[in-house]
Amino acid sequence: MSNLLFDEPGPRARRRIRIATVVGAAAVLGLLALAVRQFAANGQLDAVRWQPYATWPMWRYLLNGLWSTALAAVVSAALAMAAGLALALGRLSRRRWVRMPAAAYVEVVRTVPALLLVYIVLFALPRYGLDLPLFWKLVVPLAVSNAAAFAEIFRAGILSVERGQSEAGLAVGLTYGQTMRLIVLPQAARRVLPSIVSQSVGLLKDTSLGFVVSYAELLYSGKILATYNGLLIQTYVVVALIYLAVNASLSKLARVLEARTPQSGRPRRRLARA
Repeated sequence: MSNLLFDEPGPRARRRIRIATVVGAAAVLGLLALAVRQFAANGQLDAVRWQPYATWPMWRYLLNGLWSTALAAVVSAALAMAAGLALALGRLSRRRWVRMPAAAYVEVVRTVPALLLVYIVLFALPRYGLDLPLFWKLVVPLAVSNAAAFAEIFRAGILSVERGQSEAGLAVGLTYGQTMRLIVLPQAARRVLPSIVSQSVGLLKDTSLGFVVSYAELLYSGKILATYNGLLIQTYVVVALIYLAVNASLSKLARVLEARTPQSGRPRRRLARA
């Protein structure tokens, strides 16, 4: 699936990537070792400080935060995928008045940080009488931001379907819409599934912006818990490990799907209309 979004690196580029990976991993391990040493020197690794996280009430509270994170991520992803598919079809349209606004949306929104969109929903919209519920103050900006990314994923998938597939559909009397719906989109969806999962991992991490709007997602729940029990480092380490476990699982799923997805050909030209 990677060849849908960028060219495969050559031998020299792969060697540079391996070197950069080794250097980066060594730097990260060095920083972790230094952090562990400092924690131990200040008594942060004492068993008594970690004992509360061996109790069910602590985990129940954090798992409730994880559930809120997952709910916000799923709803945001569903809205972003639907909008992204519409934008992708708009960018592939032969009608200029459809294609240009869709392209403008994607190019502009991709350059705007999701945090800025959260601030717009949180502070700007209420000034004009649109005060969304707390849940939607997080979901709407995430959906708006990720719709542009999903649009490019879907567009790349559609363009990767061989032109002969659409021509065959048009030749047997299907309309443009029927050809797209019955022939092109099912194949494109299978090809972009790993990329969709990878983008969803990023969206899941973006739900930590719920911290800004006081939505009780995992990071905000960790903040409240650390304020209550005074175990700041221990709480955030546990929260980080939960994020790591969830994101690593989704990343593994993306790799498995990519390995099982047949390699597609090069992107084709825009689907011609009859």
